[in-house]
Amino acid sequence: MSLHHEITPGPAGAPTVVLSNSLGSTLHMWDRNVDDLSRHFTVVRYDTRGHGKSAVLEGAAHLDDLCDDVIALLDQLDLATVHFVGLSLGGMTGMRLAVRNPERLDRLVVLCTSPYLGPASNWSDRAALVRAEGTGAVAEAVVDRWYSPGFLASEHERVTEARAMVAGTPADGYAACCEAIATMDLRDEIKQISAPTLAIAGADDPSTPPPHLQGIADAVQQGRLLVVPDSAHLANDEQPAVVTPAIIAHLQGEDS
Repeated sequence: MSLHHEITPGPAGAPTVVLSNSLGSTLHMWDRNVDDLSRHFTVVRYDTRGHGKSAVLEGAAHLDDLCDDVIALLDQLDLATVHFVGLSLGGMTGMRLAVRNPERLDRLVVLCTSPYLGPASNWSDRAALVRAEGTGAVAEAVVDRWYSPGFLASEHERVTEARAMVAGTPADGYAACCEAIATMDLRDEIKQISAPTLAIAGADDPSTPPPHLQGIADAVQQGRLLVVPDSAHLANDEQPAVVTPAIIAHLQGEDS
């Protein structure tokens, strides 16, 4: 599995940060963060399997499959150790990587995510709906949870673009990743995470509200919570002026 990816070079000798996306999005969900991040880091963004320009594989996926894809990308780019920043499904991938491949991760940031999102039937039902009717059937409801009510009411162009991004995701790719979430339960194993971890919550996130991120910060060995006001599930896109500096400070060890 070769993931479509883009590299934004940072200063000479800068460490690398890998950005991992939400379900139903592409690497462009980080567009409002990349310029500032690349002043300090080389930035690698990728499309999750079945999303964007990455290949669609038949059948359900497991979270370990998504982790295997990341490790293959790191090997392809000859990157022994990286920082990892993931939102929602990307955060789940980051947590599992930090447990399974701790030697490949330096520092970890997880945004608007959870170690467990039950019941599984919610995700298997969504996968079935998308396979039957396409991702357009869920695009409006998904994006309504990505952003806070004020943002939805005022940022019409960006909301329209976000809905098009979800609707443009291949049905089989979206459904496979729904099934990966359905079978995921990291609640016990995240206690093994030794990478310094910043957990960022959107204060108005209906999908993974702040207690989910507080639970992560409390469970890992070196965790800290940041709650971002006036933001929902895509906090990095809604409040980049708050989120991006917090990511930079954490990856540079300034908040330790």
